[in-house]
Amino acid sequence: MRGRDQETGEYFSPSRSEQRRAALDVLALAHVLVEKTQAELAKLPMDEILQAHVLEAKRITSPIARKRAVAFLAKQMRKQDEDVLEAIREALDANSEGSRRQVALMHRAENWRTRLLEDGDEALAAFLAEHPEADRQRLRQLLRNAQEESRRNKPPRAFRELYRLIHEALSGGDGSEADDTVVMDIEASE
Repeated sequence: MRGRDQETGEYFSPSRSEQRRAALDVLALAHVLVEKTQAELAKLPMDEILQAHVLEAKRITSPIARKRAVAFLAKQMRKQDEDVLEAIREALDANSEGSRRQVALMHRAENWRTRLLEDGDEALAAFLAEHPEADRQRLRQLLRNAQEESRRNKPPRAFRELYRLIHEALSGGDGSEADDTVVMDIEASE
């Protein structure tokens, strides 16, 4: 039963609707956690007990049993401090923002590659104006080789190498391992 403060008229506890919304938010977070890989879960700020509950729910394949396991996980998460849940949400948001940036970078690199192959010297001049640190001679050579591969129906070796070079120039040439993994994933899909 909700009580009311006699002096201020404010309620002592949240309403049932507020409690239900909070419980549904935690349930949605539990569903997100169950869909993450073990590597992604390891990066999240969770204690070992909560992580064990997540892994147990992931292990279950039967839809009904999995639904019960996720509901149990949400119940365990509601017992956690709100700061812990907020830290998990923030970590998930940070990861998704990084993923969006990587995808945007890949699309920009693909668009530049297409533009360079179609427009030739004009696009090359524009790209080099934006990225003067890029290797001009290597870019020209890869463009010629990629166009030749396309005409002869050869495997797209220079086409892929051109993408790598553009991607590196767009990312500032830091060549981080995460970017290399993304590049390799894109190449495998081509």
